[in-house]
Amino acid sequence: MKRVEDYVRTIPDFPEKGILFRDITTVIESPDGFRLAIDEMKKRLENIDFDVIAGAESRGFIFGAPLAYALGKGFVLVRKKGKLPCETVSMSYDLEYGSAEIEMHADSIRPGQKVVVVDDLIATGGTVEASIKLIEQLGGEVVKVLFLMELAGLEGRKRLANYDVDAVVTYEGK
Repeated sequence: MKRVEDYVRTIPDFPEKGILFRDITTVIESPDGFRLAIDEMKKRLENIDFDVIAGAESRGFIFGAPLAYALGKGFVLVRKKGKLPCETVSMSYDLEYGSAEIEMHADSIRPGQKVVVVDDLIATGGTVEASIKLIEQLGGEVVKVLFLMELAGLEGRKRLANYDVDAVVTYEGK
């Protein structure tokens, strides 16, 4: 039986020499790979009590929306600044070379809602940490943070040490 990592394409020396890029496009291009990825993520939520799933643009949408659908939950968008039409709350965070800002609709999370945050990959954890801060600012409680893949060598889990973090596939390097 195939595992999710069997569908992940590894590209050496991208974006720079010495990096092994883990490409999820081969997972989602395969009906079997994509189904397996969602099913494996779904298993990790079996005993979690939650109300809604939140995912960050854009790859968090790819995994979070079908997972929310499969579990009968709503899906909350975390978008890049300037993409949402109603009143928003925003959070800036640092990138390797600069900074970025994400937003959520101010009414997307109700106080007391239990939230699962989903993304494709945890590297340094900056985007997810900013997403969590927005959810908490709106009164939500993050009960699980779930990724398809983790690059353990970048230590993003340390940033999220106060949360229940899980990944379907963990790669030890960067």
